[in-house]
Amino acid sequence: MRWALVKVCLAVTSMVVVAFAVPLGLVVRELARDRAFSNAEREAAAVVPALSITTERAQLERVVASAGSDAGPAVHIPATDGRAAVDLGRQRASDGDIETVRRLGRASTSEVPGGFTLLQPVALSSGAMAVVEVYVPESEVSNGVGTAWAVLAAVGAALVVGSVAVADRLGVRMVRPARRLVEGAHELGEGRLGARVPEEGPTELRLAAVAFNSMADQVVQLLANERELAADLSHRLRTPLTVLRLNTASLGDDPAAEQTRAAVAQLEREVDTIIRTAREAKPQTAAAGPGAGCDAAEVVRERMAFWSALAEDENRKVRVAGVDRPVRIPVARADLAAALDALLGNVFRHTPEGTAFAVDVHNGEDAVIVLVSDAGPGISDPRAALARGRGSGNDGSTGLGLDIVRRLAESTGGDVRIGSSVLGGTEVRIWIQLDGREPSRGGHRGSVRRRRPSRWASTFSRSRSPR
Repeated sequence: MRWALVKVCLAVTSMVVVAFAVPLGLVVRELARDRAFSNAEREAAAVVPALSITTERAQLERVVASAGSDAGPAVHIPATDGRAAVDLGRQRASDGDIETVRRLGRASTSEVPGGFTLLQPVALSSGAMAVVEVYVPESEVSNGVGTAWAVLAAVGAALVVGSVAVADRLGVRMVRPARRLVEGAHELGEGRLGARVPEEGPTELRLAAVAFNSMADQVVQLLANERELAADLSHRLRTPLTVLRLNTASLGDDPAAEQTRAAVAQLEREVDTIIRTAREAKPQTAAAGPGAGCDAAEVVRERMAFWSALAEDENRKVRVAGVDRPVRIPVARADLAAALDALLGNVFRHTPEGTAFAVDVHNGEDAVIVLVSDAGPGISDPRAALARGRGSGNDGSTGLGLDIVRRLAESTGGDVRIGSSVLGGTEVRIWIQLDGREPSRGGHRGSVRRRRPSRWASTFSRSRSPR
């Protein structure tokens, strides 16, 4: 905007300067020409009275000498009544021009080498027509024109520079509030909720700043209300959790009872984490730094051991592959466990009893892929399933499980895709990037991010193509 305003002012001022300076320069040149020929006419007029009185050569020479011009006028008297023609001074005009003026009887100018000549006819007492010739040098015709053009050019340049400077200042006055508004929007988008914009500048930008600050205040208030609501709702879960914990104490010491007590304890910890996170207004998980992360194989083995008891009760066949060696990923252990629990919970919730499922871990050079497959009915609309909060419409389905998985993958620069598995049902592929690439910020929530896969990923995709 700033440079556009400068360019517009530069163009407009240049056109105005040209429109006024060029005609004014032409007028100055015409004035200098008129001044030079006016002086020549005065010189010729000084000789005319003498010609009216006498045509004697000696007297005319004195008159011509006293005319005041360096070059001196020339007098051309034709021969009449047996008297010879008289020519005084230096003749510069051609004989044809002189005869034309003598015949027409009116003054005329003609161009000669080095300047111009003014030819003034004078009627003599004898009835003949004499011609007074006054030489006007080119220097007198253009006297002062160069200086005038230089002054006009300097004034025009000063106007252009001044207009550019004023436009630049106006541009700065307009651009600075706009830049602050952009910076404030970026800060607010990055999570700095205290970002505000000074309400200054032009009226439109000042109103935009007021609207932005009002929006930021509303965002802060909405987030605060959301945190309080999340904390309150989580706190309400403590009462039924306490009842569950008390009831599990009477279940005995068999493995199923121990698993139930462990699950209740874990649920209590998760609820406490939600309440604490909501109260402190901090994200529940942070980006993994250098050296952070977990062993995906160990987490998969642990969660599959937990779910295998329920799978055995429901007569489900379970297969686990790729967990015989450590697989380091830049994801927190609790986050990966929560994502696996969400996917495995969906398998148990949305497939009939007896449906087989499998978890595969594939370790590559630049990424780790975790596949959760089942032999159920599949998902008709995978893109809609990834949309946060959509759910399946069944009881207990909030639509947040796949969103948890998606956010975990995208936090590493990866993605999540849903397709058909080799078991005949649904296959959820979690792509976890290992090169530390920053995740994109502009992706639409619920959409599958498009990224050019590596050669290893392409080969793997072909080998895992659905039947």
